[in-house]
Amino acid sequence: MNEHKPYKTDEEWRGSLDPAQYAVCRCSATEPPFSGKWYKHKEAGTYLCVACQAPLFASETKYDSGSGWPSFFQPIKRTAVSLVSDESHGMRRTEVRCAECDSHLGHVFPDGPKPTGMRYCINSVALDFAPDQHTRSP
Repeated sequence: MNEHKPYKTDEEWRGSLDPAQYAVCRCSATEPPFSGKWYKHKEAGTYLCVACQAPLFASETKYDSGSGWPSFFQPIKRTAVSLVSDESHGMRRTEVRCAECDSHLGHVFPDGPKPTGMRYCINSVALDFAPDQHTRSP
C-alpha cells in the first residue's frame, strides 16, 4: 500500500465491514452467483468500493454477462482499480482490487462486450451505490 491509501488494522476492517463484506474484501472470498443485491440493479449512478467509498464503475458500463455477478466493461477511470495476477484454486486469473484501499473486488476476463472486450466480474458485496443526482428524490 502506498502512503496515500487509507490504512486500517484487521480489527478495524472487521469493525467497519459486515462478515460477508470482510470475507470478500479482505480475504478474497467470492459470494455465490445470482445472490448479490447489485446483480440485476439498473439504476443510473456510480458503484463504489464498499470499504472506502472510492468510485469504481459507472452504471453505463454495467451489463448482464449471465455470470451471476455484476459485470462491467471498464472501470470509471483506469486508476480506480488495480489488477493482480491470481493463481489460486488451480486457475490463472486476474484479480481486481480497489486502488484506494486494496480491497478484493472480483476478477477481470477478456470475454466482455465492445468497446473494451473486458468483463470486470465484481462481487455485489464489495460494492456500494450512489445514484446520479438527477435521479434522487428531493
